[in-house]
Order: sequence, then structure tokens, then C-alpha cells
Amino acid sequence: QVNVVESGGGLVQAGGSLRLSCAASGRSGSRLSMGWFRQFPGADREFVSAISWSGVDTFYGDSVKSRFTISRENGQNRMYLQMDSLKPEDTAVYYCAVPSHYGLALTSSNVARLNLYDYWGQGTQVTVSS
Repeated sequence: QVNVVESGGGLVQAGGSLRLSCAASGRSGSRLSMGWFRQFPGADREFVSAISWSGVDTFYGDSVKSRFTISRENGQNRMYLQMDSLKPEDTAVYYCAVPSHYGLALTSSNVARLNLYDYWGQGTQVTVSS
């Protein structure tokens, strides 16, 4: 079992920045790829970003490219999402997600699939005011 906890959400004005954190614990080793999704009211979860277990490969949804930056701490299952130039349309609940397989390779064709990820955090609210 993996416990996933997000933090760092809040209220910010348009054009501002927030940094989300996610920590996955409960299993030894650090070879877990990790991802971020967000959910708008009444909609399915949408892929935001993901990072491979090595930290070498990063992926972004089209709506956040060039504004959001994902990173992780070396040797740990802890990652961050730096969100800059925030827009009101970024308002959503943001979820951290982790697959159960160590060393799982992320590709552009699988990274946005919800069923790739087995463990989810409780979500953190991000609200961007205009």
C-alpha cells in the first residue's frame, strides 16, 4: 500500500504562482513515477503533468505547458509542481497519482491514462481569482 499526500493548494490572483508538493510513502525504494491530475466540477480528471522515476522524463498537458514545471527530489518519492502565470481556468482540485509498479516507464502514449495510476491523494484545491 502506498500513501499519497498532496499539499500547497490555496487562493491566488491571476498571474500569480503556487507550488504543490506530493509525497508517496509506505514502500521502500524510490523508483516510482508520479503524476498530477486536476478535476473541474462535473468533469473527469484531466492530466496535468508527470515525471519518471528517474526524473529524466517530464510530460505536460497542452493547457499548462510553459507555465507549470514538475520536479522531484533525487532518491525520494517526493515531487513538486511549480505553477506560474496562473489563470482562473486553472481553478480545480489537483491530485497526485502514483502507479504501483516500480520503474514503470512513462511514455507520451500512456502518461495521461487514469488507469495507469493505482494510488491517489485526497486532492488539494487551487483557486485562481480574476
